[in-house]
Amino acid sequence: MVEGCESRWAEAGLARAPRISYRMNDAAALLAEPGTLAVFGFGGHAADTDDPRWLRVPLEAFDAPASLEAWQVDGPVQHGRHGALRWSAGGSWLYAALELDEREHGGPAGAARVAYAQLREFIGGRDERQVLRLWNYQGAINQGDGDTERYKLFCDGRAEGCGDWFAGGYPAATAIGHHGDPHLLQVYLLASAQAGTAVENPRQVSAWRYPRQYGRTAPGFARAMRLPAQDALAISGTAAVVGHASAHAGDTAAQLDEILINLEALLASAGMPAGFDTQAPLKAYVRHLADAPRVRERLQQRLPGVPVLLLHGDVCRSELLVELDGWRYA
Repeated sequence: MVEGCESRWAEAGLARAPRISYRMNDAAALLAEPGTLAVFGFGGHAADTDDPRWLRVPLEAFDAPASLEAWQVDGPVQHGRHGALRWSAGGSWLYAALELDEREHGGPAGAARVAYAQLREFIGGRDERQVLRLWNYQGAINQGDGDTERYKLFCDGRAEGCGDWFAGGYPAATAIGHHGDPHLLQVYLLASAQAGTAVENPRQVSAWRYPRQYGRTAPGFARAMRLPAQDALAISGTAAVVGHASAHAGDTAAQLDEILINLEALLASAGMPAGFDTQAPLKAYVRHLADAPRVRERLQQRLPGVPVLLLHGDVCRSELLVELDGWRYA
């Protein structure tokens, strides 16, 4: 990012995008660095710390040792807790996270409703109230039939908890099934004092317009979000969906190739340069353990040098075997 761009952002009062990176440091060292907004560990072997900026995500990494994910911003960072909610803020950016036991809230719909209602209430009292990006990790996401599938119940509860929170437009988001505690719902977000620009993919029906076959409540998210200074694109979970239909059932390689086509279409729609580089961290969520080596190899061939965190996770439709999300900097 060139100095002239940073000067224009500052003159316009726009905050530079957080720097997202995968690091092999330990958590304490990353948390001690100036400007650290959040640090994420992955899987059951990730160390714990009481710092509110630390979160262990219940997705196992296929590569060991697993990298940590660091979010860093310009300026000092404050952090704390608000009941069960953990938060940090600095440089016009806010991180907030909640972990709930579904059994304490009547199941997946109740837990999602409570999580989003609490996040909405907390964000409403902050200057950094523009939610740009959300992550949702739910146990046994595909369990259940029809409208009783756990992901569809989550969508019902999320909409109830949100109310009219996103009436002006949805943020980017990911929803993935984890293999940790089956009752754990984990939700975290990135918000800013300034609004971003939602981006849709011309190859895909907007998620909130999905037909009834995908549940009583359509998923509420944008395909991507261009951050306020237009210096980065936050990419939602992207699967092999064309129109609104899943493509290439049972073929992991073909699904991955379709995802990469979708990502290029999304970059073009956002006015971003084509392709990904060494500063564009991605996550790949892979349903079946046996598919991980082939996904890794194919991504190394198609996206050489791009940092990819390979995680064991279930896509929200049972026929989908792999999903990508991540970041692209201008």
